[in-house]
Amino acid sequence: MIPARRVPALVVLLAALLLGAGCASNSAVERRGPAQPVSGHTPVVGTVAHADMVAEAEPPADAARPARKPAADTAAPPIDVWDRIRARMSLPAIDSPYVAKYERWYAERPEYVERMVARASLYLFHIVEEVEKRGMPGEIALLPAIESAYRPQAYSHAHAAGLWQFIPSTGRLYGLKQNWWYDGRRDVIAATDAALNYLETLHAEFGDWHLALAAYNAGENRIRRSLAYNKRHGMPLDYQALDLKLETEQYVPKLIAVANIVRDPAAYGLALAPIPNEPHFTVVDAGEQTDLGIVAELSNTSVEELFALNPGYSRWATAPGGPHRLLVRVGLEDSLSTALARLPDEKRMQWRRYEVRRGDTLAQIARHYGTTVAAIQSTNRIRGHIIRAGDDLLIPVTSRTAPAARTVASRSTIPAPARATGAGGSTKPVVHRVRRGDTLWGIARRYNVYIQQLASWNGIGTSEILRLGQALHVWPN
Repeated sequence: MIPARRVPALVVLLAALLLGAGCASNSAVERRGPAQPVSGHTPVVGTVAHADMVAEAEPPADAARPARKPAADTAAPPIDVWDRIRARMSLPAIDSPYVAKYERWYAERPEYVERMVARASLYLFHIVEEVEKRGMPGEIALLPAIESAYRPQAYSHAHAAGLWQFIPSTGRLYGLKQNWWYDGRRDVIAATDAALNYLETLHAEFGDWHLALAAYNAGENRIRRSLAYNKRHGMPLDYQALDLKLETEQYVPKLIAVANIVRDPAAYGLALAPIPNEPHFTVVDAGEQTDLGIVAELSNTSVEELFALNPGYSRWATAPGGPHRLLVRVGLEDSLSTALARLPDEKRMQWRRYEVRRGDTLAQIARHYGTTVAAIQSTNRIRGHIIRAGDDLLIPVTSRTAPAARTVASRSTIPAPARATGAGGSTKPVVHRVRRGDTLWGIARRYNVYIQQLASWNGIGTSEILRLGQALHVWPN
């Protein structure tokens, strides 16, 4: 039995010992870093530190997770869009070797990631704003990274288009207009709204974000059938338990891999260029059909920038029946709105009148004016390809191609496309083989021709996706 007079001294001694042990324990935790994952479980945050090492072998199952940021940092106001995404990340972890596979894939391609981030910088603030409004996980804002690499002109073998890769039928179901002038699947605002509506619908049905994302990729009917099969056979009903095509099986792990990289890019040897936490573009209503070349001039914007922000317009003007919404860089909206209000109606679109001569064809006329057969057919309500001598045609031309149009009333037929002559000129086309990173805009600028001419000469649309090695015929100016 301990004498009563010694109790206070013992209490003090025990308290001191316990306090010292706690400090030592905390120091040891700080030295060891975060807790290790359970052996055999793929970490949610990847382990890629050196891409050359990862390329040779799978990361060990017990590899340490990269350290998370302190809670105090996440509470601070976001300094860029990436911070906003990180703060909202909430997709559950997934135990799949495909996560590490795609972490390595991106880590080994820093130039690819850099180009993707540059494209994303135009659209990501708007996407994050919309995701936050709906209370969705931050990872959803990264879905275009695996769908289109943030290329609104992306087009798949399944005829899916745009940042969010809608196929035509699903696009129409969610209100995305698609016609000769305009494709809402490529419209940044319309397609983002439709994609988030679709994802919300899928999440409401399946009650799980992994299943909703799988349905976004494979279609809800496919997921319904797989769930029904598993239920009948007493099998689990989670995403990884379903019998899915390989593409869908890898779909969610790929998104999680991208999210892991965004969460801590340095752990993968990558650096993400900051994207300011402020809008990049704003909306101006043109009111009626307007030549995009004129808009570019009025806003002192390059045609390339204008089309990058307005990829939904497939031609050189807004659609006759709308929409007439224009996205322009923040700061240009007031001057453009004023200039459009002062622009006479007759100057919003540019046309050429042409009297059909014997021997003319729509293809020749289109090639001469740097436009397309479909444009002439649409403007003049011609259903087929038959035109007659003496017919008057209205030829729509953008302000950027108007200087190239010539009067041909004195000729019985329209000549071949205007070619360069004189010193350095050639009457034979240059054959340009499409290389990685090429676009119609870039090729047209390189050879000093109009994009409509380049498209017409090669029988393609101005928004067509080019293939590596594709041969394009160009008559340089």
